[in-house]
Amino acid sequence: MNAWINGRKSTTLDYRDRGLQYGDGVFETMRVRRREVRFLEYHLERLYAGCRQLKINGPRPQVLRRELKGIAAQRREGVLKLIVTRGSGARGYRPSGHERCTRIIALHALAHAAAHAQLKPVRVRVCTTPIGVNPSLAGLKMLNRLESVMARAEWSDPRIWEGLMRDVDENIVCGTMSNLFLKSGSTLMTPVLDRCGVAGVMRRWILETAGELDLRTVERRIRWKDLAQADEVFMSN
Repeated sequence: MNAWINGRKSTTLDYRDRGLQYGDGVFETMRVRRREVRFLEYHLERLYAGCRQLKINGPRPQVLRRELKGIAAQRREGVLKLIVTRGSGARGYRPSGHERCTRIIALHALAHAAAHAQLKPVRVRVCTTPIGVNPSLAGLKMLNRLESVMARAEWSDPRIWEGLMRDVDENIVCGTMSNLFLKSGSTLMTPVLDRCGVAGVMRRWILETAGELDLRTVERRIRWKDLAQADEVFMSN
């Protein structure tokens, strides 16, 4: 068993949990390397920002940090998934304000493809499933990922690594599980996520460190013609 619920090894969840009932929560997927969580502070910052936006009373930071570090130490290479829900509550959409959050941590082996990844081009398609526009939830990594589920179900060809997703105005926003970057000259562009999309941890790191390569970063609307005109295009997961 490689799952912990509220600090105890378990795979049993209360059916009344609002994460299950309504997708009422946030999550983080973290890379474990050499028994440590990469970019742990970035992940925690985003998690608690999401909790504040959704008005979820999150777990105590010192407890959560200690749990994550202890669990990550059990595997040299792997993937750690953290879910925080509002917790169990009465039937109905309206939270009572008295819920106690549920924290779920699962430790997984690193996929073979990720463990032996090489620098090589990947094939990407354009999805027909659009991303709904909702500025109040833009950037958050919420539990409700139905749009990504529907988009990812559009293809089964193993040669295709990812699918690009557009908003209702045909702007390219992101991939089903990734963020998009375009390089033109000394400018590094990425879609602005003020209306929809997930602001990835690697996206943040790339934007913060691009200056070390003398790249100017720009966040703006991206159209298909921008990809065709770019010198380079890459995606971060």
